[in-house]
Amino acid sequence: MRTITGGNILSSKMAGMKPSGIRKIHDLAATMTDVISLELGEPDFTTPDPIIEAGIRSLHAGGTHYTANPGKIELRRAIVSNLERLYGVRYDPASEIIVTVGVSEALYLLTTALLDPGDEVIIPSPGFVSYPAEVRLAGGVPVEVPCRLEDDFQLDLERLRMAITPRTKLLFLGYPANPTGAVCSRERLQQIGEIANENGLIIVSDEIYDRLVYGVDHVCVPSLGEEIQERTLLLGGLSKSHAMTGWRIGYACGPAEIIQAMVRIHQFSIMCAPTMAQDAAIEALTNGEKYVQEMVAECGRRRRLIVDGLNHLGLRTSEPHGAFYPFPMIATTGMDDDTFAEKLLLEENVAVVPGNAFGQGGEGFVRCSYATSCEKIEEGLHRMGKFIDRYGH
Repeated sequence: MRTITGGNILSSKMAGMKPSGIRKIHDLAATMTDVISLELGEPDFTTPDPIIEAGIRSLHAGGTHYTANPGKIELRRAIVSNLERLYGVRYDPASEIIVTVGVSEALYLLTTALLDPGDEVIIPSPGFVSYPAEVRLAGGVPVEVPCRLEDDFQLDLERLRMAITPRTKLLFLGYPANPTGAVCSRERLQQIGEIANENGLIIVSDEIYDRLVYGVDHVCVPSLGEEIQERTLLLGGLSKSHAMTGWRIGYACGPAEIIQAMVRIHQFSIMCAPTMAQDAAIEALTNGEKYVQEMVAECGRRRRLIVDGLNHLGLRTSEPHGAFYPFPMIATTGMDDDTFAEKLLLEENVAVVPGNAFGQGGEGFVRCSYATSCEKIEEGLHRMGKFIDRYGH
């Protein structure tokens, strides 16, 4: 492996940039055989055939060229219609929506557009691994606010208030939550929105798992009222709901001033999301509802199986009402989460993610994923049971 001599050439912001804790486990598991993979939040469903066919038609029809920088207007209109149908939220497709290469690009664009060096961003912890990384890359300062199992990982209002300083600019919310599966109540979100308004904060509401909820309703943050909507960036996409992770289609909706700033960065860094993927997304949003419902029903069965199984093993787990994840506490094993995840993988060939990968609030937990078959979940629980029998207290 070649290296450049003569000192450190990387930027200072790379000094503390560690690899994703999710990928660390995944890469180790990839070197092994007979692994039950409970670490990745990717549906094991294949993209439905009509959506695939729409992408193929796009290619044959010449959809191999650039689109408008913010995305095809037909797709932006389909996103508007979808949000209005589901949540009664309205956006101008011409100026208030950008189509991105997954929600990951949207996170990069918004942090680059909004943060100056030293600006603070409040992030509930545990939270998605990309949130603090994107903030640091933009020169900002992530401020973690711990959420507790006893509160079903809801953001505590008093802790939120205490975390706000004159440098605070953004508040990240991610409900349904990765890694805990938590879903925030309308009342709590309304209170959070009022605190954000009182303090002049922009809310970044990552709602990529909005369709994957079980026994509850998803509350779209901009639907809480005009005052909250005008201070909220809504992030969404089709990766989880329509089994389209590899197509890389996400979007951001919000005030035109912010969206247009994001478009300018997008112009110089990406140009546009892939054309054929945009055409497939139009089909997904227009005719794909039955596939979403089928996936939610199957995920609901898997959720019940793994949550009951983990609790039966003595790994205390709150009820995850959304996304793909239970987040069990591992205190009964006497191990920290890194040790637990590594030993479980090496000894029983079961891959889970250490909770600390999602921030300090995740220490003492592991993230499991039920985005896999019931047969694999059952086998994973069986192997975990043998592991707990050896190490449980």
